[in-house]
Amino acid sequence: MLNVDMRHVLGKHTSRYTLVTAVSKRAREILEGAEAEKRSLIGKPVTLAINDFVEGRYAIIESEEIQDM
Repeated sequence: MLNVDMRHVLGKHTSRYTLVTAVSKRAREILEGAEAEKRSLIGKPVTLAINDFVEGRYAIIESEEIQDM
């Protein structure tokens, strides 16, 4: 089970909805990339996607309109 401190992942402006959307899009990219290359994944796509955000390989950039909500 993955136990990540959400405050670390969310940052000061990111909403949970934005995080869930970004993680699901990244997980889909990971899965589709593995299928295209005909390779198997070592972990679950969602876990790999969350780790990408936690480790800073991907960042969430929100528009100013969303940040002010």
